[in-house]
Amino acid sequence: MNAIPQLPPENVFDWLDTEAGKRADAGLVRRLRARPAQADELDLAGNDYLGLARDKRVVGAAAAAAMRWGAGATGSRLVTGSTELHAELELELARFCGAQAALVFSSGFAANLGAVTALSGAESAIVTDKYIHASLIEGCRLSRADVAAVAHATPSAIEHALSTRRKPRALVVTDSVFSVDGDLAPLDELARICRAAGAALLVDDAHGFGVLGEGGRGAVHAAGLSASPDVVTTLTLSKSLGAQGGAVVGPRRVIKHLVDTARSFIFDTALAPASAAAALTALNVLKADPELPTRVTDNAGNIAMQLKAAGLRASIPDAAVISVQAPSAEAAVAWAESCADQGVRVGCFRPPSVPDGISRLRITVRADLTEANVERAVKVITSTAPRGAAA
Repeated sequence: MNAIPQLPPENVFDWLDTEAGKRADAGLVRRLRARPAQADELDLAGNDYLGLARDKRVVGAAAAAAMRWGAGATGSRLVTGSTELHAELELELARFCGAQAALVFSSGFAANLGAVTALSGAESAIVTDKYIHASLIEGCRLSRADVAAVAHATPSAIEHALSTRRKPRALVVTDSVFSVDGDLAPLDELARICRAAGAALLVDDAHGFGVLGEGGRGAVHAAGLSASPDVVTTLTLSKSLGAQGGAVVGPRRVIKHLVDTARSFIFDTALAPASAAAALTALNVLKADPELPTRVTDNAGNIAMQLKAAGLRASIPDAAVISVQAPSAEAAVAWAESCADQGVRVGCFRPPSVPDGISRLRITVRADLTEANVERAVKVITSTAPRGAAA
């Protein structure tokens, strides 16, 4: 039996250097970029779909709440962290989405983690689309359930996994709009399959809420599932609402169960009151201007069609996300940097962030883009395209 080597303190983390070298060789090094408060760049990388993050009404509400309630929530929701703002936000989110109840978390990641783990367990089977968001994947890893990740956008694979499960309870987990390519899950068919198999359906509507459905009520509402007793929806408040935080909406007994059992809710400091106020005000702005979502999808479709017409391998968006394939991870990084150099910030997705192993630019579109913005974006992205990017 080999003896375990005794390392001096200065060598304990030497393995990190080895792993860093592997990432560098694969072109997968990530770097933080601090942006200024005001920038001349055209932002097509963030998730401010409705352009509300800098809306004076939203920012003003956040500032007023900070002055009234303080900079932080001071504790978890079950101790001192729940304020009247949190309660009002939950009520309005549930009403807007057409669900019985809602529960606000400190982030969308925490909402997904809490929902998956609390609604499964050792007596459960979880069946997921293999392209689900990382936060859902982490929830599955922590769930203690039997987990099957099946082929993307293949309802028959989900149906088969449910029919062959060995556990009495079952939970199907999916994004509504997948964050890499922006394609829409077949929610109607998934709901039918779940009901035939006695399974619950959990949908992460982060990229659908505020963009799809009547007045931006989301993909779950558009599918007629928001009031269903067997469907639970998770949301983020940091995309269409331009604030921060996450939420779970669904049946009242599900929400009560999460309050009692979801560890990412119970043991996490509550969402800051300023963020709750910002999200609540942004929701009211959306209610007052229900055409905002249409402007997002119109802009996204316009940009995607022009990129395809230029010969690039661009996805046709179902919501606000456009994927443009790059020939390699290195080419994707260089392409995104070239766009930034010309004043257009786009996302750059590479493995392991992309489940299909294909590197790409990820373009996120906003409601407040002008025709000039769209023209500039298309010109910069096409003119900087690397060799091999064309279809």
